[in-house]
Amino acid sequence: MSAIPLADAPALRPTARRTFALRQLLALLVVGAVIAAVFVARHPHTQTIVPLPAGGQTVLVLDLSASISSDTFSRIGGTLAALSRSGTRFGLVVFSDQAYEAMPPGTPSADLAPLVRYFTLPNQKTPGFAPSFPPNPWESTFTGGTRISAGLDLAHTIATVGRHPATVVLVSDLDDDPGDIPRLASVLLAYRRDHVPMRIVGLDPSPDDVALFDKLLSPAPVIAQAPLLSQAPPHDVTPFPWTLVALSLLAAAALAARVSWAPPLEWGRS
Repeated sequence: MSAIPLADAPALRPTARRTFALRQLLALLVVGAVIAAVFVARHPHTQTIVPLPAGGQTVLVLDLSASISSDTFSRIGGTLAALSRSGTRFGLVVFSDQAYEAMPPGTPSADLAPLVRYFTLPNQKTPGFAPSFPPNPWESTFTGGTRISAGLDLAHTIATVGRHPATVVLVSDLDDDPGDIPRLASVLLAYRRDHVPMRIVGLDPSPDDVALFDKLLSPAPVIAQAPLLSQAPPHDVTPFPWTLVALSLLAAAALAARVSWAPPLEWGRS
């Protein structure tokens, strides 16, 4: 015999239905929270200066035009030092009034570290003589005017080769040639059309240049300030996974609630 007949069973049906519906709802909540936690755990993000996808590709676009003064060289060095410790993979595009691919996509971030020395001010050895930055491979034949569109256009081509667009990180003082702005606007429209994520690390940009990029990019971009080399973090920072913790607690709470709504049937003598 699998059931015990009760004379007042019909009176219990509404309560039974509510209990059954609530148990199913809590079960769905548990399953949903667990699935969401799995997806969040599979896609961590590493943050050095700007958030970077841990498993995705990144194309770094570095401004080496003549508008980059020696005062901002240390910021370039700090940016490269921080990114070199991010543990991600990069492609590197450098630009002035033209652009070229300096490192192919998929290059380990550690390969950026040798470039830091070109943007590191040596210690003063001779009294009365201020130290200067060492000669770099670009200053005599490459450094010139500023066409940000040239660097971003090449980075867009590289970023859209794969199945999923790579993240493009622009490192610049944003001081573009006025004649380049129409072309820059066209390139940024292509970024929006192809859903290419872009991050900006500013080399102490002026408010007018920031306002220009706020106007060209919608929504307005978050422009991270490049650190000085002395301020670069000693290691990359992985933000605490608050979302994963919240989802895990939600799943545990839903599971506990479901169990509490389904207590075992106990028998005892009156």
